[in-house]
Amino acid sequence: MKNLLFILCTVCLISCGSSKTVRTSKKVIKGDWKLTNITCSKPGTYNVTLLNDAPKECFENSTWSFIPNNNTGMYAINGIACDTGNRNFVFTINEVDEATGLYNFLLKPTNEKGKSETNQGFKLNLTALSETDMQWQQTVSVDGTPFVISMNFSKL
Repeated sequence: MKNLLFILCTVCLISCGSSKTVRTSKKVIKGDWKLTNITCSKPGTYNVTLLNDAPKECFENSTWSFIPNNNTGMYAINGIACDTGNRNFVFTINEVDEATGLYNFLLKPTNEKGKSETNQGFKLNLTALSETDMQWQQTVSVDGTPFVISMNFSKL
């Protein structure tokens, strides 16, 4: 009876943990990154504000730091004519499909102590992740049609 209870507890703990693929992704994402460019799926000029924070031009060349052991991070905007400075966030990576390598990435802005003023997060798709490059995509609706914003990072 004790063995059965031990086995059930062990299975429960293992099933509640992150998948091996997500754990590996957290190891790869750890460290410093640079958001090198942001592209849109449709040609044209768009007034895009990312993460309810700043225009896309301010995010380009921003630096990002990820600390996966406590799911926190910080990004620094330093563009000319931008509200510069450091912004804190918490994040989670959830596997959507191991076969395709698609993940959901949830990013929630916080203050320095990890508290969110609005409790609002942003769901992004982590569409590519390697030791040197990462890509996030967010699909929004423009005039009733899907519009994809791609954010491309390089590891520093």
